[in-house]
Order: sequence, then C-alpha cells, then structure tokens
Amino acid sequence: MNAADEGHNTLALIPAYNEQGKIEKTVSSIPAGVVSRILVIDDGSTDGTAGEAAGAGAAVIRNSSRQGVGKVICQAIKYGRENGFSILVVMGGNSKDNGREIPRLTTPIINQGYDFVQGSRFLKGGSYGNIPFHRIIATRFIHPTLFSFFAGRRMTDTTNGFRAIRLSIFDDKRINIAQEWLAKYELEPYIYFKCVQLGYKVLEVPVSKIYPSRLLGYSKMRPILDWWSILRPLFLLGLGIKD
Repeated sequence: MNAADEGHNTLALIPAYNEQGKIEKTVSSIPAGVVSRILVIDDGSTDGTAGEAAGAGAAVIRNSSRQGVGKVICQAIKYGRENGFSILVVMGGNSKDNGREIPRLTTPIINQGYDFVQGSRFLKGGSYGNIPFHRIIATRFIHPTLFSFFAGRRMTDTTNGFRAIRLSIFDDKRINIAQEWLAKYELEPYIYFKCVQLGYKVLEVPVSKIYPSRLLGYSKMRPILDWWSILRPLFLLGLGIKD
C-alpha cells in the first residue's frame, strides 16, 4: 500500500538548514510512488542545500533567512492544505531517517483511520545508531517520561521528528499552530501533545534512526537552549498555562 492509494495524497516534508552532502541521500531514500511529492524547505541555508535537493528530484522552497523548524512545518502544512494533500510526513534532512519506511507511518492513517502516527526507534522492530549517550538518556527516558506523565498516555519516543499527520486535524481550532512561541522546536511536541490530549487516534510504529557522523553534523540542536525548547511545551500544556 502506498500513500497515493485510495485518493490519499501524501506530501513528504524535509526541513533543511545547511544539509549539503546529506540532503540528496535523504531525498533519494524515498522510493518512487511512496509519496505524491517531496518538498524540501531550505530554511536560509548558506551552502548548496537547495540545489542538491532540487537535483535529487524534490520541490524546493527557499527561505531568505532562517525562520526555525516550527515555522517551516507551518509553511508545509499551509502548502499541503492549499495543494490538496491529505497527509503530511515529516523527516529529517540529515539522512538519519529512512524514506523506505514511510509506509509504516502512512498506512495506519489510510487503512485504520489514525490521525497522527509517530515513528519510534525504541519500539520492538525499531532501531537506532550513532547517538551520543546523553541524547539516548534525553530521548528514551527524560522527554517520553514527562510527555507520558502530562498527557496521561505512555509513549516511547516523543522527540523523533519522523512522523505522519492527517492534515484535516488542523481544521480543529483547538490546535493553534500560529502561536509565535511555537516558531522553533516547540511546534512538534505541541502538535503531538494536542493530538493525544484532544483524543485523536494516535499510534506509535517502529522505525530506524541512524545519525550521521559527528564530522558531518549529526544534529542542529544546541545543548540546553534547544533542549529546553522541546521540553517547555510539556510543562506549558500540561499545567494549562498555554493551549
């Protein structure tokens, strides 16, 4: 089953910032027919990311300056809804996600009526590699534990950006992605948390996540500051400070 079947048009978003040397591998990992369109949003890169992505066959939107991954995902949601797509898949631009696994995310939406499907490297059948020990502690234990506590539902991998979303959920005004505080890393845990909190059909499926070498740049997240940006939505939503 591919995501174009049964009238379901899938848009694969790859947010990218200075991913030259990795973005081509990411785009090329998505087999023909698995999605209807691959969209790379180049968020103000100063290298050849946009050209490399276009050469690999992706549609490319270039931001003149860096907006933040939250803003980029909002751009893709708007683009997808305006262009008739029904499912959005999000994956990393640094080749850590495997495009051949996209049907694991989209098939439950198409065939079983799920609204949000989260990839988990920690479920049986998933895998991960080349992740520093401190990031394993943060991604396997700290964030999922806090998320599960505040959301009232056990989840195993709440920071993995490899996921699929039914775009019609954004008709729900209770999911307000236009808030300025969601411009950067806050948006992704916000959407995930709101889907669980509001009773949408949410599922985790096993995926692989193999980070590139440190020499190639395995992450754009900055210690402390950006880690807090993915933690604070849990406190703000869980304590009812934000909605």
